[in-house]
Amino acid sequence: MDFLFQFFITSLICGGLQFYIYSKKDNNNTTTTTNNNNNINNNNNNNSTLLDIGRNEEPNKKGEIDKSNFLTENEEKQFKKFQNKYLLTYLLAMASDWLQGPYVYVLYESYGFTKQEIAILFIFGFLSSLIFGMAVGPVIDKYGRKRMGILFGILYGLSCLTKVINNFSILLIGRLLGGIATSLLFSVFESWMIAEHNSRGFKEELLSSTFYKSSLLNGLVAIGSGLFASEVANRWGYVSPFLWAFSLLVTCSILIATQWNENYGDSSSPLVTTLKTSIQSLINDPAIISLGTVQSLFEASMYTFVFMWTPTLLESSDLLNVQLPFGLIFATFMVCVMIGSSIFNLFQKILKPEILIQYILLLSSICFIIPFFFNNSFIIYLSFLFFEILCGCYFPCAGTLRSKYIPESIRATVMNLFRVPLNLLVVTILVNIERISNQGIFLTCSIWLMIALIYYKISISKSQELIKVNK
Repeated sequence: MDFLFQFFITSLICGGLQFYIYSKKDNNNTTTTTNNNNNINNNNNNNSTLLDIGRNEEPNKKGEIDKSNFLTENEEKQFKKFQNKYLLTYLLAMASDWLQGPYVYVLYESYGFTKQEIAILFIFGFLSSLIFGMAVGPVIDKYGRKRMGILFGILYGLSCLTKVINNFSILLIGRLLGGIATSLLFSVFESWMIAEHNSRGFKEELLSSTFYKSSLLNGLVAIGSGLFASEVANRWGYVSPFLWAFSLLVTCSILIATQWNENYGDSSSPLVTTLKTSIQSLINDPAIISLGTVQSLFEASMYTFVFMWTPTLLESSDLLNVQLPFGLIFATFMVCVMIGSSIFNLFQKILKPEILIQYILLLSSICFIIPFFFNNSFIIYLSFLFFEILCGCYFPCAGTLRSKYIPESIRATVMNLFRVPLNLLVVTILVNIERISNQGIFLTCSIWLMIALIYYKISISKSQELIKVNK
């Protein structure tokens, strides 16, 4: 079988698997909800309804359902309204990012820049995120998540507009703005959502529902954005996806300004004090530092994968001089992310996120070691698909852990500190990309993930020992 036929069969399997997971989840939810509602009616005719988090509740020893996990119809309506408000703005922001992704390199190349100049532009963006990320966190916590969400839209919008001008210095400024905006994107929205969730009195367990939906819908948005970007780029040129992204960012900023409440971290302390407090929390709290290690090493591996999957498939021994359907391959990756999100939703009631994250790290490490030992395109492609499934599991799992362990007062600061080593590792790979083979880069990523797993297991063991000593 040639690769394209194998790709077609695999795409059908991925789509079928996603449909099966949805069908299984819906059937389980319908059956369990019916049984639970019957139990409730038999006990005292309570009119409460359930969200996902409460659907698998079992009767206690007296044969009664624990109603503390149930929401009234009004509570469920309020929670869904809040959740949809967050998801709308978050997905608009992510859509603007996905629209740009496939055409950044191509646009720079069309402007006549050399590979070395393009590499400098990319490295400058990561360095911007690395340097300003440390300062952005305390600013978010002190001056408000809503205000910084609006600033994100402005900065990223200006970054998009710089792409219109074929000037290296202007494009460098755009990468600078984009690096700051990226730091805001991956901390402002989550920090605002968790703080608002808690301030409205929703149950902590419901956070995993929001993380699951955001990860699942983000996969759909990525597929749609990729297809739309391809269409507008073919029709109006490589700069058009960036102009569409600008319009989404304007819409996102308006929605944040009109629909979000303002919330803060530690707004009373000076910025330097907030930064020091965050660093002390990282050093003194083994749970936070182990979580930060996992996030930095996993996401550094993930960003490296984003750069490496295309040349790795192209340079496979059986695919030389073969035109690959990169857009469709990317779409299958995103379907796999959605599958992973659904798997997380199925497993979250069976495995604690502290345990699930360990399986994710172990299996991801195995995925990345496969390109080191095999040069067959289809085997490598399958390992990439499986890694994307693990990414779909990782995002809601890591989000749940962050909401559990990072203090509210310094949440955005700590989350941006996690991104400092992440960006440093990615920059190191980019600087040395010509000196290291594709196989060597994936082996490095595999080692990073194994280090994260070992460190996390050691940290958990130490935490359990401390709990026993304190008892």
